[in-house]
Amino acid sequence: MTTLNTKQKKHLRALAHDLKPVVYIGQHGLTDAILKDATRALDDHELIKIRFVDYKDEKKALAEKIAVHTGAALLGITGHLACFYRPSPIEKKQRIALPD
Repeated sequence: MTTLNTKQKKHLRALAHDLKPVVYIGQHGLTDAILKDATRALDDHELIKIRFVDYKDEKKALAEKIAVHTGAALLGITGHLACFYRPSPIEKKQRIALPD
């Protein structure tokens, strides 16, 4: 899992503000397909949002499971949206520069 300091998390949350959710947790909960979609989205975008349509009472636990499974950092949960960041393993595909 990626370790970020407070300044870096704040910067990433600011970048994520205008992003639309790319993964939705619906009536079937956290499935293998959702985890694969989240992993693929992190590979493609580095910074993603996940919307909790159902299972809203369990969003914190589910978000932590997603972070552990994908190796991403959970930046925070606002309302029914969770924001995740994982830098691309391929250096040429890294789009986001983090402050020190």
